[in-house]
Amino acid sequence: MTQAAPERDRFEYDVVVVGAGPAGLATAIRIQQRMPEASVVVLEKGSEPGAHTLSGAVMDPRALNELLPEWKTLGVPLNQPVTADEFLFLGERRAFRTPSFLIPRCFRNEGNYAISLGRVVRWLAEHAQGLGVEIFSGFAATEVLYDAQGRVAGVATGDMGVTRSGEHGAAFQPGVELRGKYTVFAEGARGQLGRQVIVRFGLAQGRDPASFAIGLKESWEVDPARARPGLVVHTAGWPMRGDTFGGGFIYHLEDNRVSLGFVVGLDYRNPWLSPYEEFQRWKTHPAVRAHIEGGRRLGYGARAINNGFPHSLPRTVFPGGALVGCDAGYLNAARIKGSHAAIKTGMLAAEAICEALQAGRSGDELTAYPQAYEASWLHEELQESRNFKLWFKHGSVVGTLMTGIEQWLMPLLGMRKPPWTLRNRQADHASLRPAAQCKPITYPKPDGKLSFDRLSSVYLSNTHHAEDQPVHLTLRDAQVPVATNLRIYAGPESRYCPAGVYEFLRSEQGEDRLQINAQNCIHCKTCDIKDPTQNIVWVAPQGGEGPTYDAM
Repeated sequence: MTQAAPERDRFEYDVVVVGAGPAGLATAIRIQQRMPEASVVVLEKGSEPGAHTLSGAVMDPRALNELLPEWKTLGVPLNQPVTADEFLFLGERRAFRTPSFLIPRCFRNEGNYAISLGRVVRWLAEHAQGLGVEIFSGFAATEVLYDAQGRVAGVATGDMGVTRSGEHGAAFQPGVELRGKYTVFAEGARGQLGRQVIVRFGLAQGRDPASFAIGLKESWEVDPARARPGLVVHTAGWPMRGDTFGGGFIYHLEDNRVSLGFVVGLDYRNPWLSPYEEFQRWKTHPAVRAHIEGGRRLGYGARAINNGFPHSLPRTVFPGGALVGCDAGYLNAARIKGSHAAIKTGMLAAEAICEALQAGRSGDELTAYPQAYEASWLHEELQESRNFKLWFKHGSVVGTLMTGIEQWLMPLLGMRKPPWTLRNRQADHASLRPAAQCKPITYPKPDGKLSFDRLSSVYLSNTHHAEDQPVHLTLRDAQVPVATNLRIYAGPESRYCPAGVYEFLRSEQGEDRLQINAQNCIHCKTCDIKDPTQNIVWVAPQGGEGPTYDAM
């Protein structure tokens, strides 16, 4: 028997913001700065702002300087200035250090800060609330609302307390509607609702396919003798093969903390590759282990990130709202930085919203936002590095050479933007080759000191999902994982997932099946992007669930 849909409560605001990350909070803060009388609400699917925030991170404070010029006296936790940059090319056992004068400008971090972005987000949330912004944590926006004219009119949160069978449990609570004159989507890369809006309004028509990478990160406490506060190290080369984009980072923060991680482009071809295992293997290199050996691992997480091609950016406005930050794709892959772009685009959208509200408008297209972006320093910055990731499609040698030309030689000659533009012609999922055409990869067993198994890592992410709820990793066709993914690609979901969510099992009768361990999911969205058949669709579970990152 089908249960009747319960009536939802409805709340009205001037502006609804989906996502309490740097972009969403910058949007809310800027609106309240310009229009203190405006009503602004921010929805955050994590248990609190920052709970789902994962980034390296080295932060360029340029946008923060514009949002909060007095941020140093206000106490924003940018505590550790970058003191030195190193760039290493790794062989299997050796490392070549790039002379300082040859380090490309994209890897120079003078004036930047090694930070915990989660801590910065928590501070920004408190500041926003102090200005009058309402923040609802633990509520996942799962539905876009439209008015009679087809304009975005707000969002609805998901029902709580639905059982796995789809029934209303004892703790059932219907979702609520939050309606606004404008709605801003700031969900991060591959946002669930942002993706729907892009399709509904054809925002990606005429644009190159978006491209992504997976970033895996660990936080360590190291021996004070190994700590070098402010040191920023980037690596290229081993363990990546010449036809696969990837590299590592090591950031020394205050208090003997080290953040380190590995990035793998999701356009990789070999289905036997495991980004998680590559990360664990990378940590055993002598040049990497020297930073953390003898230390204690404190945290783990993973997240899909945009590759930031300007010619892949969708149109960012539509009737009733806008996309900001990584929900649109604003990230400088060459600099491995997105928080400054998120803050800047949030500010630009907010200023366009304020102009509209002050003119008595609502529900129209905020054309002033993309116009302001086109005239901004962020547009110039992204144009300067527009080819970075695409050169590596031609191999690591070509990618390294052309990065040197575009990011070192040309600026030296007074040319800030390359005179050519490479184009991305293929979505990441389409790059995967049949397993029979690729060489299997054998990874070493974890040693429990530098390298670890997936489940012990997931434990450090403080991930929690109620077991009796609908599985939030949905399949368009339940037959595809075995019939296509396993048969042709050797079940790549069991390797590209960094949390052990996907597992192929064989029955006593010799039949294969895919088991989805949804309780392990750390919301990285990699499956939604890399699944070769695009059969997996990630949707938000009950609000407040997923990882709870501590200072990541």
